[in-house]
Amino acid sequence: MKKAIIILGLILLGGIGLRAQDTTGVARVDSTFVGKDILSIIGPGVEISQSPAMKNALRSYIKKNAEKTITGYRVRVFYDNSASARSRSAAIEAELRRLFPEHGVYRNFISPNYKVAIGDFRTKDEALKVYNSLKASYPTAYIIKESINYPR
Repeated sequence: MKKAIIILGLILLGGIGLRAQDTTGVARVDSTFVGKDILSIIGPGVEISQSPAMKNALRSYIKKNAEKTITGYRVRVFYDNSASARSRSAAIEAELRRLFPEHGVYRNFISPNYKVAIGDFRTKDEALKVYNSLKASYPTAYIIKESINYPR
């Protein structure tokens, strides 16, 4: 019985201690910085200088990330195994590179199919924008979830 009373007393004291630490729960925000980035606050004419070691570290970081892949989305434009699939896939790849130079175009052969896909999209919404611009020319195009190159 004594143990139960002691435990109950400790629980009550712990609860009181927790209430003493309670704050109003209101976070104060400096409204002059809301919706602004640091460069807009600093203003024009500010020069940022970096040491050569920092520049080299950044280049090294970018180089390492170029080899990484993440799960994302691409738009599969062509998928075929017919006799003319090789030449058709090459023509489609060239056309997509011309029309969308800002997006990567990927052509590969996994026996027995030739495949052509476009983009390294992190979200399905990004892929959907390109898909909507392609669906008139390529009605069989569809969005696939795949390992994509790390964004640069």
